[in-house]
Amino acid sequence: MIKRTVHEQALRQLLKESPVVALLGARQVGKTTLALAVARHQRAHAQVFDLERKSDLARLADPLLALEPLRGLVVLDEIQRLPELFETLRVLADRRPVRARFLVLGSASPELLQKTGETLAGRVLFHELPGFSLREVGLGHWRAAWLRGGFPASFTARTNEASWRWREAFTRTFLERDVPQLGIGISPATLLRFWTMLAHVHGQTLNSSQLAGSLGVSDMTVRRYLDVLTRTFMVRVLPPWHENLKKRQVKAPKVYLRDTGILHSLLGMRTAEAVSGSPYAGASFEGFVIEQLVQALGLGERDCYFWATHQGAELDLLAVRNGRRLGFEVKLTRSPVVTASMRIAMQDLGLDRLDVIYPGDEVFPMAPRIRAVGLRHLFAAAGTW
Repeated sequence: MIKRTVHEQALRQLLKESPVVALLGARQVGKTTLALAVARHQRAHAQVFDLERKSDLARLADPLLALEPLRGLVVLDEIQRLPELFETLRVLADRRPVRARFLVLGSASPELLQKTGETLAGRVLFHELPGFSLREVGLGHWRAAWLRGGFPASFTARTNEASWRWREAFTRTFLERDVPQLGIGISPATLLRFWTMLAHVHGQTLNSSQLAGSLGVSDMTVRRYLDVLTRTFMVRVLPPWHENLKKRQVKAPKVYLRDTGILHSLLGMRTAEAVSGSPYAGASFEGFVIEQLVQALGLGERDCYFWATHQGAELDLLAVRNGRRLGFEVKLTRSPVVTASMRIAMQDLGLDRLDVIYPGDEVFPMAPRIRAVGLRHLFAAAGTW
C-alpha cells in the first residue's frame, strides 16, 4: 500500500486544532483508507461509523444518544448520507473541555458543504485529499501516473488493461449511483455526454455557449453541469488573471479534467502510445503537471490562475502567494526554449520567477529568472518556490 504520510500528518494536526475536521475528495480517492490510518494511530480511542452500512445507520438513529458518550476520535464516513448529523456535531463540538474530535468524510456534495457552512462555522477545518501525487508514487513512475491517473485502484492495477476497466467501471458507477446519492438530478447519459465534451476541450478556455448549443441546453444549465463536476472533484476550473494593461486579456476560465486517467478513458485512449500519439497529448500533459504543481505548492483555489491575452501571450499557471508571483509553463518536449510569450508574461505580470516544466531529467537556466525544470525534479524545485 502506498502511504499518504503528508496527508495523514496534516489531518492529525488539524484534529489538534479543531473539534471537527472534514476530509473531502472524490469517490474512491482513498479517504476511508486515510481516515482508518489516522484512527489506528489513536489505537483504542477511535470509533468508526460507515454510513453506507445499515448497522451503523441504525446505531445513529438517535445521534446525540450515540455520540455524546464517545471519547477520543470519532470517524463518520460518507456523512452526506445523514446530513442531520451536523446539528448534533455542533452541539458536541461546543462542549468544554473537548471530549471527542470528529473526522467526517464526504464527497463534497452540495449538502455537505452547505450544512457545514450553516451549522459548523468556526468549528470545522477542511482538508482535501487528491489523487496520488508523484511525491507519493515516485517520480520515476510519472508515465504510469500520467496514463492511469491518481485514483489508487487505477494506478496500482496489475496491468494497464485492468486499470482501464476500473476507470470505465468508476465512471459508470459515479454517474449512475454516486451523483444521484448526492441529491443531483441529472440524467447519467446527459452528464456523461457533457463530461466527454469537456474532455475534448481539456486545457482550453471555456466556451459555455458552444457547449450549450451542442447539448441543446441553456448556458445556465451548462454552468450547473460544470458546477456538479467541479464540486465532486472531477474538474478543475482555472480562473483568468487580469492586470491593468493596455491589452485585451482573456476573461473566460480554463477547464481541466483533474484526473488524466479519467480523461484518457473518456477520450478512448487505452495505452501510453495512444496518448503520446494523440493531438490531445500536450493538453493532457499540461493538466497532469498542473495538478502536480498544485499539490507541490499546496495551492488553494484562490492561489491558482492562468493568464492570456488576445494577442497570443499566455501563461499556463500563475501562482500568487505571500506577495509573490510564480509563473509556470508546461511543455511536452525534451528541449524547451524561451518564447516571446514567456518574456511578455515575465514583463507584464512582474513575475518573480518563471519555470518551464518539461518531461526531462535536468534543471537548467534559460534566461534571467527563467529556468527549465525536468519533471523528475518537480518536488525538489518546489522548495525554491
